Amino acid sequence: MPLRGAVLGLGMIGRHHARLLQSSPRIAFAGAVDPAGDRFGVVHDGALVFSDLDALLSTGAPDFAVVAVPTEEHVAVVRALAAEGINVLVEKPLAASAQEARELIEACQSAGVHGAVGHVERFNPALLALRQKAHIEGQLGQIFLVATERIGPFPDRIRDVGVIKDLATHDLDLVRWLGGSPVERVSAETQHRMGREHEDMVLATGRLENEISFNCIVDWLSPAKVRRTRLLGELGMLVADTLTADLTFYKNGDVAPEWAETQALRGVSEGDATRYALARREPLLVELETFCDLLCGDPDAAVVTLAEGLDTVIVAEAALASASAGRTVALSQAAGSRWSVSERGAGRPAEVPE
Repeated sequence: MPLRGAVLGLGMIGRHHARLLQSSPRIAFAGAVDPAGDRFGVVHDGALVFSDLDALLSTGAPDFAVVAVPTEEHVAVVRALAAEGINVLVEKPLAASAQEARELIEACQSAGVHGAVGHVERFNPALLALRQKAHIEGQLGQIFLVATERIGPFPDRIRDVGVIKDLATHDLDLVRWLGGSPVERVSAETQHRMGREHEDMVLATGRLENEISFNCIVDWLSPAKVRRTRLLGELGMLVADTLTADLTFYKNGDVAPEWAETQALRGVSEGDATRYALARREPLLVELETFCDLLCGDPDAAVVTLAEGLDTVIVAEAALASASAGRTVALSQAAGSRWSVSERGAGRPAEVPE
């Protein structure tokens, strides 16, 4: 029997969730909630557009709901859904702050409902293949660096947050997922060039706990849209373009030195380049199907967990703290919180001594 699914919020991402909820054979569309109505005209049956959650619930509680409302409303909406026993797929970032993310997780745990976070980049075919080749096939050998570039023009839909929490949360999640380890420390620089309260550029550099370095460049200032992720290792480099879902492997060359004295100074040389043919499925659809797998009893469904969503919010806050203080911020694994506990109190960033 299909799962009954609903979407809360019919904005830029919610409208695509609504499209997929109506077209998937695994889902019976229960309706969409948005006080502004269906301004993009994506819901086929106008009777299934509701102005508030109570109106939706009057037709019966769905099995799950996609939460695509503004980030500051996530906690209140998830609490209301969890109280009705409704499982939730929450769009990223999980919440506006780490404290709110913890409250959201507690609401789900107390109600005994399943929850996951919509970090859709994890379901991009190029990144799925990149992770497979790097970690399972061992194509890179030892990995040295995870680097991302996510740049483009300012999206007019953004009002309440800066580029770190809205956009760089993709990258801060990816560096941990692709690097296979939590963030140990981060150093960030931001720019405010658009006259807004919030930052519109971030350069974030750091190290994972397994000693892999990472670097993220994210901005809303560039006149061209670029989405690129690369993993550099001892045997070569994998580069994913997530706009086109292309993956290319650049193999280290094997060039013998001309004389022995240069051996110690020789680095790598250019080798063969291979562009892989990939099966390209819409990442948002794969994300939704994976969440359905979880609800149907698959304990190994590769959803982005609420705990991982919290971790990403914490790292984003560390990046903001680093940029504000002009210092590197260290994170630790302690008592359910990735913040270090220092003399300034629990939940505060610990600065790396100079």
